[in-house]
Amino acid sequence: MRNAAHRAAIALLLALGAGGPATAQEAPEEGLDELRAELDEIVRDHLDTYRVPGLAVGVVREGRVVLAEGYGLADPETGRAVSARSLFHVASVSKTFVATAVLQMVEREEVELDTPVTEYLSDFRLDDERVAKVTVRQMLSHTSGMPDVEDYGWEEPEYDEGALGRYVRGLADRRLLFEPGERWSYSNMAYEVLGHLVAEVSGKPFETYVRERILDPLEMHRSTFLLKETDPELRTTPHVGRSAPEVSEVYPYHRAHAPSSTLHSSAEEMCRWILACAQRGKLGEARVLEEASWEQMWTPQVEVAPDRAMGLGWFLADSPSGAWAFHGGRDMGFRSHLTILPEQGGGLVILGNWSDLPNRPLREELMEVAFPEAR
Repeated sequence: MRNAAHRAAIALLLALGAGGPATAQEAPEEGLDELRAELDEIVRDHLDTYRVPGLAVGVVREGRVVLAEGYGLADPETGRAVSARSLFHVASVSKTFVATAVLQMVEREEVELDTPVTEYLSDFRLDDERVAKVTVRQMLSHTSGMPDVEDYGWEEPEYDEGALGRYVRGLADRRLLFEPGERWSYSNMAYEVLGHLVAEVSGKPFETYVRERILDPLEMHRSTFLLKETDPELRTTPHVGRSAPEVSEVYPYHRAHAPSSTLHSSAEEMCRWILACAQRGKLGEARVLEEASWEQMWTPQVEVAPDRAMGLGWFLADSPSGAWAFHGGRDMGFRSHLTILPEQGGGLVILGNWSDLPNRPLREELMEVAFPEAR
């Protein structure tokens, strides 16, 4: 089915929608059905080829959801299937929400990007005098010199509101890896500190702030950083194992690591996040961040590879049709990927309940069909 002639037909459909969301709404519905069927077949082939337990995929283009579907099993014991509403632990894709929360505080002049983090957090200390120079911007862009988390404590989770603060105060014996701002080094630990900053400055638990200021305004009502708020009937079961997936004995949750890792969301609701991101902070009547702030978040701060840069909470890349932003996630039993293509008015999300899910082949094939001009 996926031959040159078929791809040419899909490309023609996409060209019809190149004028923006209004034009896309006028594109022939039968053409969209063809594109949707093509994407659906790609996902089903991937599911069978790699023996993936469960997947949920969302594709948005020109301001409309083209695909939001679940595939495979959410829970192999009960046989419950994955749906577009099934909740997955999205791991590090969570960081895109942390960055948005911090930029909201910058807009309200409660936080300044180039002010040291210790100015806002009296209980954040390291065994390193250089910590007094670590700025909010450096933490957001992974140039702070903060080390990474070594043990997430998934086997001994903490659920209480004080977990994040205790974790940050427990860093007092750690040292920086290098001089702040010297280079790039990915740090989940830095994002736990940023989550604590959000909580301390707002006077609310981190999870409450993000719900009130981002998730609820965007009508992502089932998405949550708190495991206790997830609907058990929508939750997916994690799988581990490199050669073949097996149900994990441990669920990856610890409230101290909420900012870096614990958002639970679905293909359906992540499509709303894609729309808001592609429109630089706006969805319907809701605006979670001003356009200028969003542009600042997507401004390269440091090069991380020859064709990749780091913004504030987002990885960035260029294509012939314009810049795009992305972030991946991987924790025990789960793997995810999110790409935003502003020039195409959308992006894609892949959620899987297997930490060794080979999602790169799926991502590349979906991109080739849905966004050929961005390849």
